[in-house]
Amino acid sequence: MPEIEQFTDDGEPAFGELSPQNAIGKYELGRVLGCGTFAKVYYARNIRTGQCVAIKAFTGEYIMRRLCHPRHPHIVKLFEVLATKSKIFFVMEFVEGGDLFYRVSKGHLTRFKANLHFQQLIFAVEYCHSQGVFHRDLKPENLLIDENGNLKITDFGFSVITDQIQNDGLLHTVCGTSAFVAPEILANKGYDGAKVDIWSCGIILYVLNAGCLPFHDPNLMTTYKKIYRGQFRCPKWFSPELRILLSRLLDTNPEIRITIDEILHDPWFKEGGFKKPEVYEDGDGDDFFGLKDADKEQQSVKLLNAFDIISFSSGLDLSGLFKESDKLVNWERFVSVEKPERIIEKLEEVGKRMGLSVKKKKDWLIAMVGRNHNLKVRIEVYRLTETLVVVEVKKKGGDAGSSEGVWSTKTVRSCAPWFTNWKRLSPVILFLQHDPGET
Repeated sequence: MPEIEQFTDDGEPAFGELSPQNAIGKYELGRVLGCGTFAKVYYARNIRTGQCVAIKAFTGEYIMRRLCHPRHPHIVKLFEVLATKSKIFFVMEFVEGGDLFYRVSKGHLTRFKANLHFQQLIFAVEYCHSQGVFHRDLKPENLLIDENGNLKITDFGFSVITDQIQNDGLLHTVCGTSAFVAPEILANKGYDGAKVDIWSCGIILYVLNAGCLPFHDPNLMTTYKKIYRGQFRCPKWFSPELRILLSRLLDTNPEIRITIDEILHDPWFKEGGFKKPEVYEDGDGDDFFGLKDADKEQQSVKLLNAFDIISFSSGLDLSGLFKESDKLVNWERFVSVEKPERIIEKLEEVGKRMGLSVKKKKDWLIAMVGRNHNLKVRIEVYRLTETLVVVEVKKKGGDAGSSEGVWSTKTVRSCAPWFTNWKRLSPVILFLQHDPGET
């Protein structure tokens, strides 16, 4: 994720006075692309490379609880974040095709285009939710179309993450756009971020196929009443399959509203037959848990020395003095007398049964990822003695149950005859003094 780069500009103009003659860092500002309640978006160009970007400028009062901007083929890329004393600038991908609102304002889309854009929207929303991010302001104005005709979500200004959910498991901030707001937000009793995003996707699907809003009235309170009651009519050209999907998306009861997984298996959704895009996160390509370094040299057996063994103790691990530790990574270590190749093979079988796919595999090392990369597992085997090996399992992401409980439990149960938990053996010198192979 991009870090915030701070720079000094003593002659910096006021927020509303930015002009094409101004430069923000290495970016030259151009025309205004759009204005919102909290920000302005400018067309800009990287002076060094000539790359065209969009820069979103916020006033100093804009507070980022956490810089959450998922990376996905159907989400506008965030390149970097710049800051001065009074403003924050998001440097983002420039999407030339404009927003979806402009296209549907001319009339409804063809069945093919509507299906394509809705699929791309759902794939992106599914990924956001898997990363614990809820947009909360999905609407045609926040959906851009690039030069290749592909949809990209933008404007995560109202987005929240799972850390911001209150003790009752719900969100309570009233936000969003009136025509796209879910009925549970109007009820003001708390809501599920994923469920309100799905409701907004239902409104967007209706707009794509009808060219107008399902809930609309000159009187705002009347519009809210229609939303709360779920009152809408489908045009005569809507197919039976589309009507069924819309009825499930725009169900006023969030408890029985269709889920993302159910949408992915819906008959109308699958009509286009479009392929789900691959997701490549920052640092998640060839460097998944340090695999890039493993590619630079031929894989060889790593023998543990005394310092390696000492560093396995969290109390004696000094790595935090030299680099920032990742608190989201959980690990466990086991000792085994089984052959390393067999251990990797067995753990791969366990991972596949849990729905993980292999990202990288070598003789004594394997990396696996869950669907949407929400859970990552890296397993490496080290030689301790002639007949003993240490198996290190690192896990990152996923919910607490998946990361700590489910994976560990299934792993140990499947390989129980082979493994002895490292944490139960103390002191470590016992491994060196007693070799299970000796009789």
